[in-house]
Amino acid sequence: MQAIPWQAWALMSAGFAALTAIFGKVGVENINSDFATLIRTLVIIVVLAGILAATRQLQPLSTISARTYLFLTLSGLATGASWLCYYRALKLGDAARVAPVDKLSVVLVAVFGVVFLGERLSGWNWAGVALIAGGAVLVSLNS
Repeated sequence: MQAIPWQAWALMSAGFAALTAIFGKVGVENINSDFATLIRTLVIIVVLAGILAATRQLQPLSTISARTYLFLTLSGLATGASWLCYYRALKLGDAARVAPVDKLSVVLVAVFGVVFLGERLSGWNWAGVALIAGGAVLVSLNS
């Protein structure tokens, strides 16, 4: 059996992210956006714990390095802050405008990857990044 390529996983991620925006917009209509984020987080914890237990992927916490804990903690804090901001934006704005602006994270990841991780992007890659940025700005405009 051939492994699923990263491109397929990325497309599935995009599809689920789109559903996240649509379901989230409806779900946050009648409650506080921060409380909605808590409910979403609890669902994720339960589902992931079930998947890890069912696939026997749990590992002893003592086998994880301090550096890994540090960066996963920082990533978790950034994720939490992102989700709080995202749900607040969904509460206040249209999902069709909020989600593309949120995807400016793609532009920031490209820049941060080059600056902090030493990754290299070609001219075509940078052109794509610029188009993503421009598209997000255009979608966010009020007409």
